[in-house]
Amino acid sequence: MAELQARWHQATAELPNDQWQALLTEPGQLAREGVVASPFYGWNWLHQLEVSGSIVPRQGWQPCHLGLWRGEQLVAVAPLYLKGHSYGEFVFDQAFAQLADQLGLRYYPKLVGMSPVSPVEGYRFLFAAGEDAARLTVLMLERIDDFCRQNSILSCNFLYVDPHWRSLAEAAGCAVWLNHQSQWRNPGFGDFEAYLASFNANQRRNIRRERRSVAEAGITVTPLAGEAIPSGLLEQMHHFYAQHCRRWGAWGSKYLSEEFFRAAAVELREHLVLFSAHRGDPQSPLAMSLCVHNGEALWGRYWGSDIDLENLHFEVCYYAPIAWAIAQGLTRFDPGAGGSHKRRRGFVAEPRASLHRWSDPRFAAILGQWLPGANRQVLAEITAINDELPFTAAYDPPHA
Repeated sequence: MAELQARWHQATAELPNDQWQALLTEPGQLAREGVVASPFYGWNWLHQLEVSGSIVPRQGWQPCHLGLWRGEQLVAVAPLYLKGHSYGEFVFDQAFAQLADQLGLRYYPKLVGMSPVSPVEGYRFLFAAGEDAARLTVLMLERIDDFCRQNSILSCNFLYVDPHWRSLAEAAGCAVWLNHQSQWRNPGFGDFEAYLASFNANQRRNIRRERRSVAEAGITVTPLAGEAIPSGLLEQMHHFYAQHCRRWGAWGSKYLSEEFFRAAAVELREHLVLFSAHRGDPQSPLAMSLCVHNGEALWGRYWGSDIDLENLHFEVCYYAPIAWAIAQGLTRFDPGAGGSHKRRRGFVAEPRASLHRWSDPRFAAILGQWLPGANRQVLAEITAINDELPFTAAYDPPHA
């Protein structure tokens, strides 16, 4: 068998689309029945982020993908980025940066593995079918460690990791840091009313009242998915996205260019669903949210509104997507990062793991001592959050 060769790539375009996709859809030893590839780690998604000017060095994201090759055949890929800041990750490591400063170490640039600006679980190294995923994980981590030492990079961080790949990376020496996110899971609801029945009586009334207030304002929310998305509506979605970001000023986190939305209308349309809030014509929205799906899961990503209407955000970003997910038979809905208000609307706290490697022994030792206690605290927080969820006593919400 030909020897494997490691190569570093400064753009997704340097790797063949078809070979990358084969790794994504044929995950070798990580295969499990019923799981469809996440679009966030597909070649097209990452490529459009780069060529649209959204994820580029001048924005603090330098693509630095590691490929393993056997001749001209791509055997494995680790999607990676060199980063000069911690924005767009939603795993907040500023305390790590402060510790590095106290030790006289340079924290940036750092190496990050994730789908940029998308806090969605599923990061892993991608392997060809039939390859030894455990062996290749060790080999690729060795190449990453070499790269970090040669370039004086303190940390390598894999965020929102696939739970199945996590065990391989942990066994290879990665440290685990837990955080939590809110998720909705579908145990087989027949319709939205069945979902409402899972709440206690008080919260059922609250949700009905919130939805009714939007309807009484003359607003209808229409889902538009895939080929049903009208031409030009994604450019309107960029308007809502940019406008919502501006409301937060310097904290607005506007990452994606208009060109990314324009390209998504062509290259990524099969994975998209828009929820248009309108009075009359869905193509003339007053507010809109953009979600991504893969036939099994739904992810809420962006929203914006031209009107200030109480409860509209909940309808466009939570209730209408949940109703659509139930109708499509989807099993879960990730509404995005943050927001304690999600808990009152049926979203359960679940742990999310990030994996870390540090090249400085002092830095690694300090964090290695801190992490176990921090992780226990996160798990205790998850239990406390879920103990307060407004479900009926008889309903046991599904977890990951």
